[in-house]
Amino acid sequence: MTSTAKNGVWPVMLTPFTETGKIDYKGLEALMQWYEEGGVSGLFAVCQSSEMFYLSLQERIELSRFIKKNAHVPVISSGHISYSIDDQIDELKRVADTGVDAVILITNRLAEQGSSPELWTENLNLILNALPKELPLGFYECPYPYKRLISMEEIRYAANTGRFHFLKDTCCDAALIRQRLETIRGTNLQLFNANSATLLDSLQHGAAGFSGVMANFHPKLYAWLCENWKKEPEKAKIVQAFLTMASQIEKQLYPVNAKEHLKNQNLPITTYTRTKNHHEMSPLFSSEVKQLEQLTEWIQQQLQI
Repeated sequence: MTSTAKNGVWPVMLTPFTETGKIDYKGLEALMQWYEEGGVSGLFAVCQSSEMFYLSLQERIELSRFIKKNAHVPVISSGHISYSIDDQIDELKRVADTGVDAVILITNRLAEQGSSPELWTENLNLILNALPKELPLGFYECPYPYKRLISMEEIRYAANTGRFHFLKDTCCDAALIRQRLETIRGTNLQLFNANSATLLDSLQHGAAGFSGVMANFHPKLYAWLCENWKKEPEKAKIVQAFLTMASQIEKQLYPVNAKEHLKNQNLPITTYTRTKNHHEMSPLFSSEVKQLEQLTEWIQQQLQI
């Protein structure tokens, strides 16, 4: 990442584990290759889908370093999960030292739920003053442990620093996204939508791409939409409608079902996760994954994607 984040798809990466719960780096290499073959523009490592709240600091650092070292696309990473701002600064510096292309700030870490906007901005400035000024930064509106959407004033303030390049938007509100896009227009900050249902609308109004969990199921379709929505608008509407309905599967034991899908794609990974009990992957859930795979393949064939 130089002055701006590359447009397109930035999947929120999964973390493969062995059956005993250790990080499976062989499986991770295969997963990275699968993302890249799917046409992604970059990788968002150490995020909620990576189960960062269930990873030790050392694991978060090692993951960031390994992914950056072995990726053929830019890599961004977050991974600050502490409550203390001093501890977060230490975490962020150590993630930055891995060489990732940008470090992403989790919006809900800068102030506890119910805190004043002034405290959030104060803590943001503490972090900005502690991190190297040449380090590209971003924001991620992570929904856990609570969703903290950035206000328009905060977005404007951050964008005007010139230091922020990436916003993983999780507001799921087309009208609000349009306002945000207008606010950041002409700055380094680019918006990447995490919500499938509003993706096409956001692209039409200037969003840079997609960064959501469904890129763990069919990144090729998201990459196609981000690249071709303007050239083939009628086909783009069909792809958008499919992606909206397909995204409902993320409510069914994610990320276990995503890992089952990847196993079905012959990736050498298990369905083990630290956040969910993978033994709860019922025959019904497995059937839904297989049917989505069949429908995805049919859509791609019909639309010649």
